[in-house]
Amino acid sequence: MINRTLQQISNMAGGQLIFGTPESAIRGVSTDSRSIARDSLFIPLIGEKFNGHQYAEEAIQKGAAAVLWQADQGQPPEGVPAIQVENTLTALQQLASAYRNELAVRVIGITGSNGKTTTKDMVASILGTTYKVHKTEGNFNNHIGLPLTLLSMEEDTEMAVLEMGMSGRHEIELLSQLSRPEAVIITNIGEAHLMQLGSRLEIAKAKMEILSGIQEDGFFVYPGDEPLIEQLFPEMKLSDEVLGFQISPSIKYLRFGDSDRNDLFPISTMMDDKGTFFVLNTSQSPTYYVPMLGLHNVTNAIAAIAVSKYMGVSEADIVQGLKTMKATGMRIEQIEAKNGMTILNDCYNASPTSMKAALQLLSELPGYDTKIAVLGDMLELGEQEEQFHRDIGRLLHPDEIQYVFTYGELAEQIALAVSDAYPSGSVISFSNKEDIVLKLKSFSSGKTVVLVKGSRGMRLEEVVNGLR
Repeated sequence: MINRTLQQISNMAGGQLIFGTPESAIRGVSTDSRSIARDSLFIPLIGEKFNGHQYAEEAIQKGAAAVLWQADQGQPPEGVPAIQVENTLTALQQLASAYRNELAVRVIGITGSNGKTTTKDMVASILGTTYKVHKTEGNFNNHIGLPLTLLSMEEDTEMAVLEMGMSGRHEIELLSQLSRPEAVIITNIGEAHLMQLGSRLEIAKAKMEILSGIQEDGFFVYPGDEPLIEQLFPEMKLSDEVLGFQISPSIKYLRFGDSDRNDLFPISTMMDDKGTFFVLNTSQSPTYYVPMLGLHNVTNAIAAIAVSKYMGVSEADIVQGLKTMKATGMRIEQIEAKNGMTILNDCYNASPTSMKAALQLLSELPGYDTKIAVLGDMLELGEQEEQFHRDIGRLLHPDEIQYVFTYGELAEQIALAVSDAYPSGSVISFSNKEDIVLKLKSFSSGKTVVLVKGSRGMRLEEVVNGLR
């Protein structure tokens, strides 16, 4: 983590030291007074319903060495070492950018509508076989979380794998410019954030902002089966006026995906009950194994392999790093329930793209007699939200998935779209999660698998916890 003097911190953050000993040591930063580490810098942020400046004295009492202080908040408490800045959020970002620029770290930036967290975990695991790696933890992928992630890096970090999220335009642009990645991955362009952005084209523009901070000779890995990317970035040389920023014509690029129009694609795949084997189209490709189910995770793995090769990781270490990767929770997490059934916990988020991938996985999963889909609302899809849910319903067939249980008003559209194709009692819309748990407990066979998937706001992990 950052380890500088108080005066150095002041200079890096663009502030003015108004009280405190310039040579005092600062180690680490925190924006939460409840988790203050000794000798850290407390950065009080201001939101719609909170003002961190109210907790400055408490932070000092808990061991913080100093605080940032926003100029329009009056005077800091008497005796509190403080650096005055124009805006504490902007100062946090400037401090993180300055720290990143002082380090020799090589940065990989990852964004996409789906799969960015899984891809981040894969990249970090592979790079970790060869380098000292720092990665985004949890959901620290926005305009506050990414700066905090940068500031928590040790100075001898060799590779930083940074996830970049967004809800609107110019957010990823900021994150990319703060972190200056050498390599970037766009996992896909889906439907998440349609409510805010209005179309997949606008979503693509927002994801392409990850290129705004890429280094001059950087490496761009993108899904070649997605036409919107090449539409926005003709010939991969210079951006047009639509994107609003210039990209060096010397960046290198690689297309990955399922089809043979890509530079990297799988030529064979096979699932067991724990993960997926696959072979790529490259000369003398080894057999890779990722301990995750689903062909969409093979696609994520291909992007991770491409960046890892660019960063100089050997083929043997790529195979090992991918084989031993550990995914962040609630992303097709396989759990054995007390009654012997298998649960596929995919409750972290949901969009039409990720829902289709999860249902395809469920339908193709070998070794089960009974397959059940528990599906919740997909949120933030805008005016076409009901249509998106009906479209999911039309993908379902009783020969592949025997039961469909839904939860939520929007997910009920899935049930309505599919009910005529299923036997009576096989499709049920529930109004509370306790009834879903009770119904699932009636399936006692060890040859039963249940997919539980919905948007984060539906909290379907409560169903999973009820079955554990």
